[in-house]
Amino acid sequence: MKDRLSKNEIRKDVVQESVEAVAGTVGEVMNIVVTAVKDVASSIGALATDAFEIRDGARRARAELELDEEDVEDTDEADADVPAPTPVTAVTPEAAEAPKTDAE
Repeated sequence: MKDRLSKNEIRKDVVQESVEAVAGTVGEVMNIVVTAVKDVASSIGALATDAFEIRDGARRARAELELDEEDVEDTDEADADVPAPTPVTAVTPEAAEAPKTDAE
């Protein structure tokens, strides 16, 4: 005797296979979406970390520049008390007696 499936059992099998296929596809799509969201969050976090590092580097550079400028100002103030060197061309020879020789 042949086993025959009733129309209801066939419908049930069709619905069951359809639901399983849809559920599997939805699961795969959700996995893709969750992975994409995770990757986007990771990338945004890395960008934020880079921004913080850039900001901190800029602060350190600004502070170092201010210290360098203060050192230059301190050096300029210290140099103001010391007279500038006199150029060689500005020196006038002192009148000195010429050495006496026997030829005179």
